[in-house]
Amino acid sequence: MQKRASHYLQFGLMPKGSRNSITDVPGVKVGHVTLVEGAAIRTGVTAILPHQENLFKHKVLASSAVINGFGKTTGLVQLQELGTLESPIMLTNTFSVPAVTEGTIQWLLERNEDIGTSTGTVNVVVGECNDGYLNDIRGMHVRSHHAKGAIQNASFEVAEGCVGAGTGMSCMGYKGGIGTSSRKVGDGTLGVLVVSNFSQSFDQQEPPGSIMMIVATDLRVNERQLKRIAKRTAFGLARTGSTAHHGSGDIAIAFSTAHRTAHDQSKQVDTYSFLRDNDAIMNEIFDATASATEEAIWNSLFAADSMTGREGNKRLAITAEEAKKIRARFS
Repeated sequence: MQKRASHYLQFGLMPKGSRNSITDVPGVKVGHVTLVEGAAIRTGVTAILPHQENLFKHKVLASSAVINGFGKTTGLVQLQELGTLESPIMLTNTFSVPAVTEGTIQWLLERNEDIGTSTGTVNVVVGECNDGYLNDIRGMHVRSHHAKGAIQNASFEVAEGCVGAGTGMSCMGYKGGIGTSSRKVGDGTLGVLVVSNFSQSFDQQEPPGSIMMIVATDLRVNERQLKRIAKRTAFGLARTGSTAHHGSGDIAIAFSTAHRTAHDQSKQVDTYSFLRDNDAIMNEIFDATASATEEAIWNSLFAADSMTGREGNKRLAITAEEAKKIRARFS
């Protein structure tokens, strides 16, 4: 059985989804491609699909929050301007953002013959963290077909730890990677997936760390509310001791599957209903976001195995005793 942080640590009293995963949000799937080759290739790609329909034709509402902007993402400008997501959310290492963007565009073009001809182009969202301590990041080993492979591998069962985009990541001086968690909120679900790669140890050879935090929900929230939700990931991150240092890219993306926005603009009016900004429900959503983010980070650590990579650099898996000591410092 995969190690989970809740086996050792307590994360409030809010109920969790059946998988304690971002895929507890109905329709959401996650896929990975993991590259572990030779002594120095330790990297990969992770894809998050909001639903199983055509994502370009049936967009979902979304927003983002930049806690610290030392990151190399694509697609966030249009995402923030229009408030819609029309591609899978892709995660990888810093230098592989262009290749993953290309592969995701190819995947979308194969399914939408009108993109770039009879209709507009497509906005692909890709986030990254720097896995250069364990991975030969200069080798740019992730290629476009790996991005398509991660999308095709998407499943409701989410592997955590040293997989996909989390393969070569480090966190708190230990082996980090992919982690996920969920909470039941009102009549819906909210889930978080992270790529944890922050908080350096005292080893000065390490590159600066970062984190990508993806929030999914089926609650009826709009783009403005999603931005507020995305901001609350910062509180879950802070509970682990992070202060989003100067060289850290700490970025959150939040989307809701409750509504679809059709690419076909023949209709002049779309009619949706949204939750009101009621104290009780919004506070519960914010609490769920912070709690699920914190637990997802710890799950990324507990699920990860020790790894040796580039130039013999090593990251050890965290133990329950070490985790309890670290958490006690920031409680």
